[in-house]
Amino acid sequence: MTLPVTLSVYMAKQFAGSVVGMLLALSGLVAMFDFIELLRRSISRPEATFAVVAQIAGLRLPYIAMQVLPFAVLLGGMLCFWRLTRSSELVVARAAGVSAWEFLAAPTICALVLGLLATTAISPLSSAMFRRAEAMDDFYLKSGGGPLALSGGQLWLRQSDRVLTPQGVAIIHAHGVRLRGKRLTATQVSVFRLDDHDRLLTRIEAGNAWLGPGAWLLQDARVIRPEQMPEPPSNINLPTDLTVSRVQESFASPDTLSFWTLPDFIALLDRSGFSSIRHRLHFQALLASPLLCATMALVAAGFSMRPTRRGGVAKMIGSGVATGFALFVVSKIAEEFGQTGALPVVLAAWVPAVSGMMLSIALLLHTEDG
Repeated sequence: MTLPVTLSVYMAKQFAGSVVGMLLALSGLVAMFDFIELLRRSISRPEATFAVVAQIAGLRLPYIAMQVLPFAVLLGGMLCFWRLTRSSELVVARAAGVSAWEFLAAPTICALVLGLLATTAISPLSSAMFRRAEAMDDFYLKSGGGPLALSGGQLWLRQSDRVLTPQGVAIIHAHGVRLRGKRLTATQVSVFRLDDHDRLLTRIEAGNAWLGPGAWLLQDARVIRPEQMPEPPSNINLPTDLTVSRVQESFASPDTLSFWTLPDFIALLDRSGFSSIRHRLHFQALLASPLLCATMALVAAGFSMRPTRRGGVAKMIGSGVATGFALFVVSKIAEEFGQTGALPVVLAAWVPAVSGMMLSIALLLHTEDG
């Protein structure tokens, strides 16, 4: 199939312009409601001034744009194809021998590129700004103690421990975990150091500990070995590859992490004993984002290229919007199943995009070739 270059460039420009315009409109609408909600929450917070609330809302804008991008592709694509159909441009293209698959190639590729740019370029910016917005939200608008407070101030983690044995691990349980500035402190710390066969080598009980650069600093720690008397209290440095920011990020939303840093951070979570399901699901969803955008473009084409003289255009467009929201609901349900472990992470992230693509292709085959 040879694509007509001039027509493809024209279709891509029309499609991209409609999608970008719809993206700006939807992002602005959602951001306005988000700003109103932030203002409502700031009523009882004198330190949360109008400027602070506006800054939080502005920092959340790229994140909102990432969330509404598939709907922008759907609605923008429907607007583009409806306008081209109404002006008889698609009718002329078909009369010239150009099939629907040929003039849909350029918008589909354009949607793929938009999704790819959102994943690789916008996602790092969105995660950095959203992380800053969440920090300001916690400081100015929330009364809780941050993400660590959600686990009752306790911390369980598993990390590599190559001091006693090359493949050893250390399991750490800490009470009274507090984040003071950039310093993580804890009380009543228990450390279980195991070999590569999960046999207990030593146990450390410390009254206080804090996370320093490259090591846990255990104060007044007693080392207990099997079938031996406890050693006198001393200060012990336990090497670690964790940092305060990484511990915070393990409790924070995966949306605060860049697409490029997620694989290494997922590996770190697995080594440390934290659950990485949310982060793996978010990473796979970002990978599936280009395909989801292409799916939305084809769904838009299937529901909006009907000639206006047949009537029922409003019904077709309404059906397209309903189908798009149905895909959104399916994606959220699959995400919930993925987070609970009922579905494999890859399946939960890719099923909505793949099923939507199959549905849109079947619809186009029915309307164009049926």
